[in-house]
Amino acid sequence: MNQTATKTPKTSENPHTAFPFATGSQPGYRPDEVDAFLARARSTYEGREEPGAGGITAAEVRRTAFRVKRKGYAARYVDAAMDRLEEVFFERERRAKIRAEGEDAWWAETRQLLSEVRGRLQRPRGKRFRVRGLLATGYRRSQVDAFLDRISEMFESREMMKPAEVRDVVFHTQLRGYDEEQVDALLDAVVDLILATR
Repeated sequence: MNQTATKTPKTSENPHTAFPFATGSQPGYRPDEVDAFLARARSTYEGREEPGAGGITAAEVRRTAFRVKRKGYAARYVDAAMDRLEEVFFERERRAKIRAEGEDAWWAETRQLLSEVRGRLQRPRGKRFRVRGLLATGYRRSQVDAFLDRISEMFESREMMKPAEVRDVVFHTQLRGYDEEQVDALLDAVVDLILATR
């Protein structure tokens, strides 16, 4: 009887990661960078490094970007692992803060962050962030405003988006677009609020 063999994706030989490699012409993340970052994350998680003093924080996980190369780690698997890693570190940091300052202080800080985010969302479209100079590019204002409208609806309906929907959003650029740092800071705050209310 003829049997068809099922080909499984080739994975890293590093037992701590074992991510499949990108196939064909699809680029992947550089294994050395991914492995080095995850080694730091593991060291922080196991208590060998303190967050913010050489150790990893949830915010750093969120902002980390890996360079790409042919036959690197398949991006979707690494991205999914990074999403989970951020949530693990966020929860650890939340618990540590509650132990140190109390749950009331944690929720007071969360409510203050929500108030600041809503204040930004309530600004008129086209004026929610600083606009770049005459010959400078920034995020396309119409795209950012449309996404922020979705975020406003999320807070009103209390039906939370997935953190990855906010983390992975991509905006085109335009002359005199929105200041990227301000937009990114707001999106970071939105992710924090989503994670805080889970």
